[in-house]
Amino acid sequence: MYFKNFPTIPYDATGTGEFKSVKNLLRRVGIRAKVKSSTMLYDTYDVKNGETPESLAHKLYSDSELHWVIMLVNNITDRYHDWPMSESQFLQFVNDKYTNVDAIHHYEISQSSGNTKKKIDIGISNTDYPSATAITNFEHEQELQDSKRKIRLLDPSYITQFKEEYRSLISESVI
Repeated sequence: MYFKNFPTIPYDATGTGEFKSVKNLLRRVGIRAKVKSSTMLYDTYDVKNGETPESLAHKLYSDSELHWVIMLVNNITDRYHDWPMSESQFLQFVNDKYTNVDAIHHYEISQSSGNTKKKIDIGISNTDYPSATAITNFEHEQELQDSKRKIRLLDPSYITQFKEEYRSLISESVI
């Protein structure tokens, strides 16, 4: 469904002057700022271990092919790096990336004004802040995964309107 609505363009893949009609995969559609900021249209959701955009689309919209809606709403362009990994994938990734997962990745201190729950990365030395908290490589990667788990899901009652808007925008002429 996602690529079906992309416009076609003439393209000469071989440079021989023989043009073929191909889908314009470089065409992009963004969500309007007003729609993006509307909290009434979305629910927040924590992706559970092993869930995929397809499984969520099936559960929420009864159509796994609407996975692109979830990815578009959350600005996910790279399924393999922007979507949270399963537990086993994560453990394999961390073990492949680091020779010592328990080594210190960086140090953090709490912000002293405003939101004091916010943490500030002070780098790999705590000389200036001896009471700084050491963050291991594993903890750092886990925090990145946890942030990817927090997504927004379009309320199912708006899915038809969203698809129609997408079809309209993707097919608009750029000339």
